[in-house]
Amino acid sequence: MIDLSFNTDLRARIEGNLSAFEPRAIADESLRHAAVAIVIVEGGEKQAALLLTTRPAGLRRHGGQYALPGGRLEEGETVHAAALRELEEELGLALGEERIMGDLDDYPTRSGFRITPVVVWGGDAGGIQPDRQEVDQVYHIPLADLLSPDIPLLEPGPGDHPILSAPLATLGHQVFAPTAAMLYQFREVALLGRDTRVAHYDQPAFAWK
Repeated sequence: MIDLSFNTDLRARIEGNLSAFEPRAIADESLRHAAVAIVIVEGGEKQAALLLTTRPAGLRRHGGQYALPGGRLEEGETVHAAALRELEEELGLALGEERIMGDLDDYPTRSGFRITPVVVWGGDAGGIQPDRQEVDQVYHIPLADLLSPDIPLLEPGPGDHPILSAPLATLGHQVFAPTAAMLYQFREVALLGRDTRVAHYDQPAFAWK
């Protein structure tokens, strides 16, 4: 078990692993570009956690689903700027570019997006103020949850690729791709230093819209 205490050593390890990783971009311009933030914060007992949200049930897209803070890039915007903007808009956390530790692979969604996950050092995250039009609940997921041997959980999909999910102990049930795929790659690359790819994993039908 690796040490997941929220401290400068963990930040250095994550930054080092991400700097050694070559993220793969998706060049398909038919997919709308979006960015999400994987925000590392201080959780309980001085252990590191990440921020996960649920979207309000009434939203037109992905209502009621688990999600990372994020959204579509605006005209001329970089993925880093988009991730930080969406983080501030959704959770009220205003963080600078110096908090960005690196990126993971683009992930193509069934709903027509290519999502770039941006890993962000969030600090104590004491100032969270969710926008209730976009966020129903905010969860602090201990990074230790991601180390479960039950992750990834793979189930047959509609095509040639399995559906990926991640059972998270703190939630008591599964999170599905695309969010689960990005969390799994974060574990593999940022925490464990592995060259693991996830773009080929599929999503359940309820996440297609």
